[in-house]
Amino acid sequence: MDIQLSLGMASNPRTWPIFDGRVKADGINLVPSPVHASELFWRQLKFGDFDVSEMSFSSLIMAQAAGDDRWVGLPIFTTRRFFHTGMLIRKDSGIKDPSDLKGKRVGVPEYQQTAALWTRGILQHEFGVEPKDMEFFMERVPEQSHGGSTGFKPPEGVTVNQIPLEKNIGTMMLSGELDATLLYIVDPNLIDRSTADLWNHPDISSIFPDNRAEGIRYYQKTGIYPINHGMVIKRQIAEEHPWVILNLMKAFNKANDIINKERMEHVDYYVETGLISPEAIKTPLVQHGIRANKLVLETAAQYSFEQGLTPKLAKLEEVFAKNTMDQ
Repeated sequence: MDIQLSLGMASNPRTWPIFDGRVKADGINLVPSPVHASELFWRQLKFGDFDVSEMSFSSLIMAQAAGDDRWVGLPIFTTRRFFHTGMLIRKDSGIKDPSDLKGKRVGVPEYQQTAALWTRGILQHEFGVEPKDMEFFMERVPEQSHGGSTGFKPPEGVTVNQIPLEKNIGTMMLSGELDATLLYIVDPNLIDRSTADLWNHPDISSIFPDNRAEGIRYYQKTGIYPINHGMVIKRQIAEEHPWVILNLMKAFNKANDIINKERMEHVDYYVETGLISPEAIKTPLVQHGIRANKLVLETAAQYSFEQGLTPKLAKLEEVFAKNTMDQ
């Protein structure tokens, strides 16, 4: 039996073998649509445009906690990054290290997005800066945001201001209305509206003098390589065709294997920087599945609960399809 499913994905090297047809899911005709992640998650949470899609892990557990049961999580993780190393600051803000963010005006595209969740969690646990210590300015408007679709309200004790439409994070950083931004997005899409090149502006710098060194330090201390996006499938499809879930897992694992093989030429870099040891070369740094990512997922769920985004600690067995828990 073959079924046709619409697939919404951001363009990412780990998904290219799915997009270009090198990998097919058994019994499934996937019709992929490349959509910018910011736009994709809003469309999926608001309208349910796709049968299967990439999804913000933070938004997924928030939606589920709010009673939205349309989606079943799949432990397929398409993007990872040391998100806190992406923080930008004004050079005249008086911020010399992350601890100086206390009392500062900080931009964020969307308060609930997973990258911001990780950055706030790491600021709290590594540098002693809690969300309530900063004043946030959010770029995305409720009508076109993940939070607008999940009923987001600022957590108790946290100030989240709405940036007006005539402004954005980029213009406010350049004018001095913001001291820092947790992350910065300029890719054209229906949601984000900043365009200024802050990375090459003389008044702006990274909060860390060496982003790579900070990523290595954090990984060596915690063993965590933060996950940003997972995947979801419509619950109705999962219940009517449960075999689809593991067939999708197999396909994405195969695509991941292809990309890992192609990237083995960079393995010397990982060894040199300490991200992996010489003994661990045969174990890919990026893997799908619950078992390989349990610590990372549970940490993100903990941060969500600590930051008041979810009313209780999300349990992985309630987020992901049951037949993937041993994967």
